[in-house]
Amino acid sequence: MRLDEVGNPAAAKLGKPLDGVRVLAAEQMQALPYGTQLLARLGADVVKVEHPTEGESGRGAQPAMVDASGRPAGATFLRNNLNKRSIGIDLKHPEGRELFLTLSKSFDVVAENFKAGTMDRLGLGYADVSAVAPRVIYLSVSGFGNSLPGYAAPSPYSTWPAYAPVVEAMSGIYEYKRPPGQPPVAAPAGALGDIGTSLFGVIGVLAALRHRDATGKGQWVDVAMLDAMVAMTDLVTNFWSMGLREQRANLIMDGFEASDGWFILQVGREHQFKRLAELVGHPEWVDDERFATRSGWVDHLDDVIRPAVAKWAGDMTKLEACTALGEAGLAAGPCFSAPEVIADPHVAAHRMLVELERTDVLPGKGDTPPDGREELGSVLIPGNPVKMSDVMDGPDLAPPCVGEHTEEVLRADLGLDDQDLAKLRDAGVIS
Repeated sequence: MRLDEVGNPAAAKLGKPLDGVRVLAAEQMQALPYGTQLLARLGADVVKVEHPTEGESGRGAQPAMVDASGRPAGATFLRNNLNKRSIGIDLKHPEGRELFLTLSKSFDVVAENFKAGTMDRLGLGYADVSAVAPRVIYLSVSGFGNSLPGYAAPSPYSTWPAYAPVVEAMSGIYEYKRPPGQPPVAAPAGALGDIGTSLFGVIGVLAALRHRDATGKGQWVDVAMLDAMVAMTDLVTNFWSMGLREQRANLIMDGFEASDGWFILQVGREHQFKRLAELVGHPEWVDDERFATRSGWVDHLDDVIRPAVAKWAGDMTKLEACTALGEAGLAAGPCFSAPEVIADPHVAAHRMLVELERTDVLPGKGDTPPDGREELGSVLIPGNPVKMSDVMDGPDLAPPCVGEHTEEVLRADLGLDDQDLAKLRDAGVIS
């Protein structure tokens, strides 16, 4: 789907739920930008604050394309910054600090995802912002959180930098899933630590906005990436507390091979095991003492169950096998490659991939772009998974260039004129 295409167009006249909500975001990479992009897709006006010359660090990710201003725009930046405006302000400059604080008075939400304490050192922490804008919701996302009033002492890891794999590892899920004798697999689900944390941040912001409706007061919403991962990898600690000491679950949850690849099957209840046994031609398993317990299913997965399922699925495609399993009431899904996901009819019907036209490929101009880019199509960015019956899905706007909207925002919100902007630009405060 193109960026300008929409889903549920009949709802256009109803507007979007966050129309009128404004978000000022000093953000980088993904742990916050994904969440603010979701807020923007739901109608919020998100203004992204970046360094006036360097931009945010996500722009330096690889792979990248050259944006409309001639600068590299990394994949991390491209997929997390639709529908935003960018202003370039040097927050380390005293005048940049004052611009940010003055701007915050015009916004409902101020959001940041620097290491804990960074914004305080810049004079832009919650206390600083709330002093001039007491109704503001202040969202902080960091690896290990801040020390909010009424909560425990600072985290022993508060000075550590953190990316998604760091907090994923510390949640226990890597060790839980690590095969014996092998190293852990880092980042097995993309940016689970980033996107998962970002979603909790969105929930906190929405709750705080509702709370402000009732009380008239803003507040500090603090989300630690490690906290988010402990919540999302709940089975690690929960299973251990219930006596499960082995790093496995007592159910069939594994990959099986079909003629064209693999599929995943989960069987966790006795009636499901009976259906599986009957489907693959082994109804006698139901009365076999080896399979009298769920532990028995796991114990004999490789020597009995897997070969039988492989034989049953051997002349089927993975999609055909999953269709048959689904018709039998068993949950299964094919392991798709990237091209298969892109071509999937569900993904298309749900507008879950939107196309960002490349700005570094100019078909028909006679010049061949380097690195084989002439063979590349549009950049694909995940769509909005939140579907609502009375809200139009899209359209989306392309990610902004660094400081693309600096003058627009400063004129509209602060009333600055050409002379004011020129002085700030000459001093290196703005882009």
